[in-house]
Amino acid sequence: MSSADQPPGADDVSSSLPGAFPGNGQDSAATPNQQSLAEGVYARRHEFVRPRSLRIRVGSWNVAALKGTEQDLGDWFIDGKGVTESLGGLSATTSREEHGSHSENGPEVENVVNQELRRTQKESTVPRNDDGVPPRGDEVGLYVLGLQEVVDVASPTENIRPYTDPGPANKFKSAIEAGLPAGYELVAEQQLIGLLLLIYAAPDVAPELKSISTTSVGTGLMGYMGNKGAVTARLVLGETTRLVFINCHLAAGADGAALERRNWDFGQVMSRTRFDPIDDVFGFQHTNAESIGDEDFAFCFGDFNYRLDGTPGEDVRRLLMLHTRNEYDLGKYDASKNEEDIRNLGSGDRPKSRARLSSKLSTVGIAGEPRSDEKQDSALEIPHDLDPSSLQATLASLLPHDELQLQMKARKAFHDGWKEGPIRFLPTYKYDVGTVGDFDSSEKRRCPSWCDRVVYRTRKSKLDYDSQIKEEQESKKRDEEMKSRGVDDTSADEGVLWDYDPDADGDAGSYDEDAGLAMERVMTREGFEDTITLEAYGSHQRVLSSDHKPLEAIFLIKYDSVIPELKAKVHQEVARELDRAENEGRPTVTVLTDPSSGDNEDEELSDTNPQNADSINFGKVRYGQLRRRQLTVANTGQVPARISFVDRAVAEGQSRGSTPPWLVIGFDRDPEPNPPASAVRNGLGLKTYLLEPGEATTVVLILRVDNTDLVKALNNHTATLDDVLILRVENGRDHFLPIHGHWLRSSLGSTVDKLIRIPEGGVRKLQRQKPHGSGSSKSSRSSGASASGGSGSAPATDPPGVKWSTPRELFRLTEALEHMIQRSLAEFDMIAGTDDVAPWIENAAWPFHEDSWTFQDEEKRKEILWKIQDAVDCDHGFEKAFSLEDTSIRKAECLADALLTFLRSMDDGLVTTSRWEALELTMISHEKAKKHRSLEEDRASFLERLAEAPIHNASFFLLTTMLSRIISEVVSASKSRHRALPHPIELPASPRVSRRRKTLSADPVEARKQLMELNYATIFAEAVVRPSTMASNAKHKSSHERKARFIETFLRG
Repeated sequence: MSSADQPPGADDVSSSLPGAFPGNGQDSAATPNQQSLAEGVYARRHEFVRPRSLRIRVGSWNVAALKGTEQDLGDWFIDGKGVTESLGGLSATTSREEHGSHSENGPEVENVVNQELRRTQKESTVPRNDDGVPPRGDEVGLYVLGLQEVVDVASPTENIRPYTDPGPANKFKSAIEAGLPAGYELVAEQQLIGLLLLIYAAPDVAPELKSISTTSVGTGLMGYMGNKGAVTARLVLGETTRLVFINCHLAAGADGAALERRNWDFGQVMSRTRFDPIDDVFGFQHTNAESIGDEDFAFCFGDFNYRLDGTPGEDVRRLLMLHTRNEYDLGKYDASKNEEDIRNLGSGDRPKSRARLSSKLSTVGIAGEPRSDEKQDSALEIPHDLDPSSLQATLASLLPHDELQLQMKARKAFHDGWKEGPIRFLPTYKYDVGTVGDFDSSEKRRCPSWCDRVVYRTRKSKLDYDSQIKEEQESKKRDEEMKSRGVDDTSADEGVLWDYDPDADGDAGSYDEDAGLAMERVMTREGFEDTITLEAYGSHQRVLSSDHKPLEAIFLIKYDSVIPELKAKVHQEVARELDRAENEGRPTVTVLTDPSSGDNEDEELSDTNPQNADSINFGKVRYGQLRRRQLTVANTGQVPARISFVDRAVAEGQSRGSTPPWLVIGFDRDPEPNPPASAVRNGLGLKTYLLEPGEATTVVLILRVDNTDLVKALNNHTATLDDVLILRVENGRDHFLPIHGHWLRSSLGSTVDKLIRIPEGGVRKLQRQKPHGSGSSKSSRSSGASASGGSGSAPATDPPGVKWSTPRELFRLTEALEHMIQRSLAEFDMIAGTDDVAPWIENAAWPFHEDSWTFQDEEKRKEILWKIQDAVDCDHGFEKAFSLEDTSIRKAECLADALLTFLRSMDDGLVTTSRWEALELTMISHEKAKKHRSLEEDRASFLERLAEAPIHNASFFLLTTMLSRIISEVVSASKSRHRALPHPIELPASPRVSRRRKTLSADPVEARKQLMELNYATIFAEAVVRPSTMASNAKHKSSHERKARFIETFLRG
């Protein structure tokens, strides 16, 4: 099974259980966001770091879920006790004899016999009076402990438990904390059922650790359960060096399938482990999770369960017991067991085993008995490592059969840069619990093996391996290319000096005991040079409470640590340099606002948003009024600047674009005819303007509110005249220009019910109030009052707050319009020549249709219109809306336009939707009856429906009465004018209604009256009646015709 394979059934298991598979999303390595500031700080990294060193003690122990193992933890892991130097493999600064020796300044160290006899679960099993092997205590800066089987991993209860029992972990934490020097603190902890990882840091080391992330991966039952797997921690040391610690427990078993499963377990741990993203020392933001392989130093330890391959377990067990017999006194408690095993070698029941062991004994020799050749030359001292009877010689003969070493060489596990220190200690598994050197004496008699290991990898060794694989792939590709050309032997190519086969060349079966001893220099991911040295690697042979012996490795890392004060100083200096360079090389413009923009009237600013250098304030804004402001944009930099207004940031439902709909921007120059493609890439608008250094341009901003929907929103405070314009400078910084206008309330967009409650003085009196009163006024006015403020009492039955029987604004507009049309008729009759033709004679829709207007200057008309509306809102006279050069005809046309705008803006209209639906049903029933009805009958039926809404009825009657009188007066004036003309009478133009001549009266004057009635009815039908919005196009056309007939009924007299 390859490391990429997934066991069957794994997908069907909930990923929320301990050690489950991670999500399907593929996390890639973190990609930094390249920033010039971070790059500048990185270039000066050596200015804010200082060299430091850290000693790390990595310990691993399978406690086999046995009670009392915590009693030994502090002694061996913190104080370095329980080491047999000749059997444990640890390099010690002080050498001593194990039997009968004394501590440096104390009594004799407890011997093995007494130690084994004394063993209980209530106290430490390490020998008494043992001073321990340095480094120990506060000589170590980081204690990293990996325990396996802190609970019974074979128990189904433990494997399916939905939570982690903190009891076992707390037991071991208490034990280790009791032995640590003062000030050490727990910086990382992770548990997965029986796996427990604890990391403690010295007081001066803990502040150096950042971005700590822990995780776990289960590889046990079904490939995800936590009875096997790993717990992992990632730490960043000194903001420069990534450390990863992996506590593993791989699959057990001595057969080939178990070996493959161990390899699979390891591959799963490597591929599925994910850490939280980090922000590194230079400000690069890593958004993706990190994995194993992204670190600078990785330490993997635990019960790997790799065994000795192809060796007779019984022979190995007895052979190694000869060394433990030689090390410890045979005359004591445990001598009989070893002696019996050795004597059994002579029995006839195991001839093959006896032969194999006799062969090895001829090389190693019986411990304590020199061979004949040694006796002959006893004066010659043989080095310990070269003595064929020594433990190291025995270990050297066994290590080539170690499965882990074989799998590493076969590139099946731990092969991509991992390395291990020299093994100079006895196998750590399996011992009889309570003994120092008695290997498994149970029925299984397991072969002793180095199941517990500590391996490590540096970033350099990982990169070297990756480079080697790449070279091999390229070499293989070249060989294939040469074979495709017909060159079977690579030596036939002149460019190849020799052939190399990595599988065949070299001594693949040898064991390099010096591997991992030399100091290694490593260039970290952040660009700093660190070093790592393996100082010691060995076991604690005299710990008796488990069937595994504890294992530890001591590393010394020299690294560069960030000094925050120095880093902050460098950061400020780099930022200052970048700002200066940026200001010199980037386009720079200065924006100045000019509050005095040519609006001579009412330039005072709103109290709510006073004018300042950073905002554009249009002051008080009225309906239809044009407000103007100016900006000056000057290129104050040293390079050309390309500018453009770009789309604003708007909320959902708001109008998009560079300006709001009520604002227009203009420059005093033409835009670039062909802007470069870079302008679009840099987010500039469609119109760009190029300013050379020292050049300036004027920008004019024109605000006008002439949309009645916007007026309604402004009146109701659901919209404001506030926005922010964005002036973008290509490759420069954006300028944000706040704009503000103070809206003055308008009567436009109101309902009839609200308008009749507006007091004398107009809607401006209600600024920041709602136009519906809470009680009737003692001096209520009726709409019969004149435009100058005539008085009349309102009906006593009016509801509270009613001021008028019809909207005062409507009354004033109709009264002024009728009066101005009368003046126009009179003035034209007095001053017009015989060849002059009045507009009402030429067009039957005058003065309510734009085609009939004599005044065609749109801008001047808009100025007059907003002044008329302002007079309506303030309850002022209309005289100020006109200039001396405005004729009565021009004034009448503007008043007519203002009246139609007012009527169209009303929310409910003079004839509401519900009223019109009732009226239309009445008209449809009359149409279906196909019975001729008189004008009086139609009018009576309509008035009956309109009477249900008395206020709207009165307003409608006021309007139609005014229109009827205008028609009569215009027809009368036209009749007298035609009598004086020598040519025949011609009918006027009819812009809104198309009628054949024969459908009109034969009397030209009456025909003119009919055309005016039809045109007026058609125009005011749209302004007065509010139809249903749900009608189809066909129904809408029919409904429009009925509306016109409805209005015409009240215009005909």
